[in-house]
Amino acid sequence: MTHSGKAVVLLSGGLDSTTTLAIAHSQGFEPYGVTFRYGQRHELEVAAARRIADNMGVKQHIVVDIDLRGIGGSALTADIDVPKKSSVEEIAGDIPVTYVPARNTVFLAIALAWAEVLSADDIFIGVNALDYSGYPDCRPEFVQAFQAMANLATKRAVEGQQVMIHTPLIDWTKAEIIRHGLGLGVDYGLTVSCYDPQPDGAACRHCDACLLRLRGFSENGRADPAKYVGG
Repeated sequence: MTHSGKAVVLLSGGLDSTTTLAIAHSQGFEPYGVTFRYGQRHELEVAAARRIADNMGVKQHIVVDIDLRGIGGSALTADIDVPKKSSVEEIAGDIPVTYVPARNTVFLAIALAWAEVLSADDIFIGVNALDYSGYPDCRPEFVQAFQAMANLATKRAVEGQQVMIHTPLIDWTKAEIIRHGLGLGVDYGLTVSCYDPQPDGAACRHCDACLLRLRGFSENGRADPAKYVGG
């Protein structure tokens, strides 16, 4: 079985997906980026994904519209406040309200469809099961199960071209992700991580995503290039 060299990369505009894109590039894949406008709280991350795709040599970048606000159930897609904390230590083990029901299942299904159209056998997703907020669809067990399903679901796979889901960040800390990305020349100033940014794009500094990101840069002895509330 040979592979096409093309890879679909899920690109949210955030730190993890941008690092994942850089890794796909470094491994010799020709990346095709897919971003989802799914009813999230702000358009900033979609704009960031466009900048990143332009900056990092993505062969083709598409933005797919899915309105998950109709389902709701998450602080990212419904009128529910994003939790704010003062430190990473306050991030509890419970699955938080920023979890979007079945989001990665939906996203990967669409990425799989596009991969089949492109005759691509590889999909990259920046899920992480270490420094994260406890989302069930970021775990290795989920990815393994989805890959097994994917290879039963498409004409291309049934005819012998199996698809592989790559999760290069799955067991890295945020500091390790940032260190690796810096080594690949990633410009993290292009990325947006905050769950609840200001209209001007300034990150809130106190949501889970901001806290984990800030700690990751601090552990690398680097200043985070993102714009934050309060400077």
